[in-house]
Amino acid sequence: MLAILMPGLERDQDRQLRLAAFRAALAKLGWSEGNNLRIEIRWGGEDAALFARHAAELVALRPDVLLCDGSAALDALRRQTQTAPIVFVTVGDPVGQSFVQSLARPGGNITGFSAMDTSVAEKWLEMLAQIVPAVKNVAVLYNPGAPLAQLMIQSVEKAAQAFGISVRMVSVDNVAGIEAVTADLAREQLGGMVVLPDAFTVSHRAVIIELAARYRIPTVYSFPYFATDGGLMSYGVNVIDLHRRSAAYVDRILKGDKPGDLPVQRPIKFDLVINLKTAKTLGITIAPALLAAADEVIE
Repeated sequence: MLAILMPGLERDQDRQLRLAAFRAALAKLGWSEGNNLRIEIRWGGEDAALFARHAAELVALRPDVLLCDGSAALDALRRQTQTAPIVFVTVGDPVGQSFVQSLARPGGNITGFSAMDTSVAEKWLEMLAQIVPAVKNVAVLYNPGAPLAQLMIQSVEKAAQAFGISVRMVSVDNVAGIEAVTADLAREQLGGMVVLPDAFTVSHRAVIIELAARYRIPTVYSFPYFATDGGLMSYGVNVIDLHRRSAAYVDRILKGDKPGDLPVQRPIKFDLVINLKTAKTLGITIAPALLAAADEVIE
């Protein structure tokens, strides 16, 4: 039996796409739900108490392997079992968060697919410099409670030095804070904004996108759905690919491999999405070379 703990809600289209990619890859490996495999899924929203309850339910079912998406789900499962095999997906820093001993040799009962690659910070600033050549001041919006906040901040600061850009780190953990930041940045000349990935910024993306448009601030995001929802552009790890790849580890564990012997995998596929409609609204001309490099252009 395979037990799955997912963040978000069951009706979330992006989460369903992730599951669909995983299931399709698992089917290619010979596993058929209702035939040779039983699958139990629980949805935790963004509620720690709900994650804890569902994690306990799933572990009590004594599954052969557990699959989870994100740090909150993994933490909830880890608190319930130190023996049942767990495969995680889209966990940022599994070593730094003490989920595994090392990437090469995870040890214990946990392994999976990390979503962390600090090189994306350089790409975010490079993209801003391309679309707004005179950009000198960039605000970096982040949630101070995010597990990877400090690691990502260090990466952005290092990249900013290479581009001669001044970055101002702005922590927000409420909607009012988001509006205050964007309104303040709008008063500055040559501004741009980078939104760091986190459950808070993801769940409040509609507000962030709307404010960036209202104050006409060129903004770069990390996940494609920011751009498809109206954000200017996004560049980041292809999480669908991570879920697709995770099927191979579930398959190996079901066939007898131990998770502690399977190295944690890094992301290998990244997506650039440009919303050309938003660019036109902001009066920004996207260079042909950047458009040609995009995995998706929204018109």
